[in-house]
Amino acid sequence: MKETYSPADIESKIQTFWAENRCFEVEEDTSKEKYYCLAMFPYPSGRLHMGHVRNYTITDVIARFQRMQGKNVLHPMGWDAFGLPAENAALKHNTAPATWTYANTDYMRRQLNELGFGFAWSRELTTCKPDYYKWEQWFFTKLYEKGIAYKKVAAVNWCPHDLTVLANEQVVEGGCWRCGTIVERKEIPQWFIRITDYADELLSELEELDAWPEKVKTMQRNWIGKSRGITMRFDLVTPVAAEQSFEVYTTRPDTLMGVTYVSLAAQHPIALELAKTDKKIADFIDACKQQTVAEADMANMEKLGIDTGIKAIHPITGERVPVWLANYVLMDYGSGAVMAVPAHDQRDFEFAQTYQLPIKQVIAPQNNESIDIEKAAFVEKGILVNSGEYDGLDFKAAFDALAQTLETAGKGRVTINYRLRDWGVSRQRYWGAPIPILNLADGSEIPVPIERLPVLLPEDVEMDGVQSPIKADINWRKTTFANQEVERETDTFDTFMESSWYYARYTCPDAEQMLDPEKANYWLPVDQYVGGIEHAILHLLYARFFHKLMRDEGLVKCNEPFKRLLCQGMVNAETYYREPKGSQREYIAPECVEIERDEKGKAIKAVHVETGEPLNFGGVIKMSKSKNNGVDPQSVVSQYGADTVRLFTMFAAPPEQSLEWTDSGVEGAFRFLKKLWKAVYEHTQAGEPGELIVGKLDAKQIELRRKTHETIKKVSDDFGRRLTYNTAIAAVMELLNDVNKKADRNSALGLAVEHEALEAAVLMLAPIVPHITHELWQALGNETQLIDTPWPAFDENALVKSSTIIVVQVNGKVRGKFEAAVDAEKSELEKTALANENVQKFIDGSTVRKVIVIPNKLVNIVAN
Repeated sequence: MKETYSPADIESKIQTFWAENRCFEVEEDTSKEKYYCLAMFPYPSGRLHMGHVRNYTITDVIARFQRMQGKNVLHPMGWDAFGLPAENAALKHNTAPATWTYANTDYMRRQLNELGFGFAWSRELTTCKPDYYKWEQWFFTKLYEKGIAYKKVAAVNWCPHDLTVLANEQVVEGGCWRCGTIVERKEIPQWFIRITDYADELLSELEELDAWPEKVKTMQRNWIGKSRGITMRFDLVTPVAAEQSFEVYTTRPDTLMGVTYVSLAAQHPIALELAKTDKKIADFIDACKQQTVAEADMANMEKLGIDTGIKAIHPITGERVPVWLANYVLMDYGSGAVMAVPAHDQRDFEFAQTYQLPIKQVIAPQNNESIDIEKAAFVEKGILVNSGEYDGLDFKAAFDALAQTLETAGKGRVTINYRLRDWGVSRQRYWGAPIPILNLADGSEIPVPIERLPVLLPEDVEMDGVQSPIKADINWRKTTFANQEVERETDTFDTFMESSWYYARYTCPDAEQMLDPEKANYWLPVDQYVGGIEHAILHLLYARFFHKLMRDEGLVKCNEPFKRLLCQGMVNAETYYREPKGSQREYIAPECVEIERDEKGKAIKAVHVETGEPLNFGGVIKMSKSKNNGVDPQSVVSQYGADTVRLFTMFAAPPEQSLEWTDSGVEGAFRFLKKLWKAVYEHTQAGEPGELIVGKLDAKQIELRRKTHETIKKVSDDFGRRLTYNTAIAAVMELLNDVNKKADRNSALGLAVEHEALEAAVLMLAPIVPHITHELWQALGNETQLIDTPWPAFDENALVKSSTIIVVQVNGKVRGKFEAAVDAEKSELEKTALANENVQKFIDGSTVRKVIVIPNKLVNIVAN
C-alpha cells in the first residue's frame, strides 16, 4: 500500500470492482433471512443535492451492515420521473420532457455510483417508461371494474399558473405547493380512488407500525380524522323546489341548543336552486369559486356569507333559524351544511360578529371559570347551560341524551365520520401516465383492455406551455374500439400513483405482470424505509393505501408496505447576504464568502472574496437554491473523496436530526481517514504479527484488546438497535487513539493485538467508508473481499477486567483515585482509600464518621 491516503487513487478502482463483480445484485434465497432496505427514490432534477447524499448514505450504511450480518439484502434505486418540473424545464431549455429526464437520470446515476452507493442497478426502474406505467394502468382498470376508481364532477383546487388540479395536501397556505400561485376553486370531471373505503383500516393498522416515528403516525391519524358525532335533519319552513330539508353532522351535539343560524356551502343543492332566481346569491356562489377547497386554508381566510332569506326548523326546540351561505363551509366535507353555534365555535363566532347574528352561550366551564362570550368563542367541553332539560349535563351525558331524543323523533342518528376524502388522481398535464379510459360518443366510458395496454404517452413532443400536447393532438386523442370512434382520456395520473407502488415493483422489475407474487412476498414488506417527514400524509399514506389495494387483488400478502421508517433530518448550512438595497436580500454562494472564525469555530466576520465588502449572517437554515447556501456534492467528492462525504454526513448528527454542514467538519472527517490509513500503513511496515495467544498478553496488551472488544460491542448496538452512527464513529475514533497510544510494535504478540484492533476498526467502518476500508482490508493481508466479510463478533472474555479505577470522595467531593483488583474486599478498598496521600490532606484533623464502599466504583468518606 502507498504511504499516503489518496481517495482519487482508490475510489473509482473499487467502484469498478463492485460493478464488474455484480456485488450488490441479489436473488431470492429462502436459506437466508432477507432484508429489504430502501430510500425514497429521487426526482431526476439533474444534480444530486446534499439532502440526497445524506438520505442514500443512511440506507447504504444500513444495507451494508445488514449484509455483514449474513442477510440477503436488497437495496434498489430508481427514478420518480413524471411530474410538472420536467415540463417547466423542457420549456426553459426548449426540449421535450423525456429528453431532459433521461439525460438527468444518466447524470445522477453516475453521481450515485461515484459516492459508492451499493445499489442493485439491475432492478433500476424509471416511472415514465411504459414497462412501468403499463401495470399501473392495468391496475387502475381493475379498480374501475370494482367500482373503487370512479369519475365525478368535483370542486377542485386549480392552479392557474400550472393549469392543473392539486390535491388538498398540495395546497400550502392557499398556494400551489410547486409555484406558490394562489389556488382557485374549479368544478371539472375528475377521476377518484375510494381511499375512504379503507379509512378505518388505515387508521387502526397504524397501531401495528411500532417502528414508525410517533409524529408520522399522529399526522396520519389527524389527516384521516375519524370522529363520532350525530347526523341530524333540519327541515325547511318553506321547501326550495324539491328540497325539503338538509342534514348536518356535528361532533359537538352538546352545543345544539346554542344554534342561532345554519350555514350551507355555496355548492349545496339548496343554494344552487336559490341562485336560479336570486342574482346576489348567484354572484356569491361565483365568488366562492375563486378560492381554495383546502380545509386548512379556508380556516384562516375571511369569513363571508349571504342570507338566503329562508328559515330552517331547529330539530329539538322547533325554533326557526335563518339559513345562510358561507364561504368557509365545504360541500365535500360532511353534508355541506353546518349548524352554527357562535358562542362555541370560533369560525361561527367571527361570522356572527361580521353579520351581527345572535350569540347564545350554552356551555360553561367545568371549574366555574369566568369567560367573556362577547370577545371569543368558548370552544372547550364543559357543562350545559341555557339548554332546558339538558342543563347540568357534561359532554358525554349530553351527547347520549340528545342522540336518544333525536333518534326517537326520527330526526338524527349517531354516525362515524372521517376527515379523509377520496383521492383525486386526475391531472391536466402532459408529463404523466395517461389514464387508461376510452370515452364513448354517448358520454359513457370503458377501461382500455389489457391487450391494448400500455396507453403510450408520446415522448417526441413540442411544449408550448399552454396546452398539454396530448390534448392538442387530435390523432392521439381519437381512436377506434369495437368498430366505433372513441376518444382517449387526456388527463394523466397524479405522480403519487407511481410512487405508491414502486417499492413493490423493485422485487420483480422484469415480470410480465404487475407483480410476481412469489418474489414480492419473499421481499415485502420493506424492512427499513428512509425519507423525509414531509411525505407523512402524501406519499406514505397513499403507499399504505395502494399496498392494501394490491393485497386485495392477490398480488401481495402483507398488510403494510414498510416495517420500519426513519425520517432523516434536513441538511442545513450557514447563509450570508449583502445588505439589501430593496426589499429582497441577495444571498451569496458559499464559495464567494470568506469567513473569519473564533477558536470555537463561530463566525465573527464574513466578507465577499471578490469585492471585500462585509456580509451579514443570515442564520443556519436548510440548504436551498433560494438562499444560495447549497454545497455541490460533486465538488466535495472531487476534493476529499466520497468516503469523507459519507463519514461527515454520518458523524455530524444522528440520522433523524438536522445536520449542519461545515467545512471544518468535512476537513476533520478527512483528517481521520488519513489517520486511519497511516495507522494501518505503519502497522504493515512494522513486521508480521504473530499468533494472538491470549494467555501470554501483558497488561498493556490486555487493555488494548479489551478496548477493541468493548468497541465492537458498543458499535454493534449502535448500528443494529439504536441507529446512532455518530456515536459508533466516535467509538471507533477512540479505539484508533488507543491503538496509536498503546500498540506494541516491538513484538509479534503486540503486533497481533494491534492487528486485531485495526481489522475490527476497518470492519466496523466498512458500511460507512467502504472504499478506504476495502483497500485497508487487503493491506492487512486478507485474501477474502471485504464486501463478503461478516461483521466482527466481540469476545466476552476479553471484556473482563482484572482491575478497575476506584474514585474516592470526601464528604461527597472527589479527592482521589486508585487502581484496585475487581475482586478486592471492601476492607481492602477502605484501607487503600484512607491511605491515599491526597485524601489524607482532606481528613487530617477530622474524625472519620463513616466509610461507604461501592465495590469496583467508589469509596465515600464522611468526616468532620
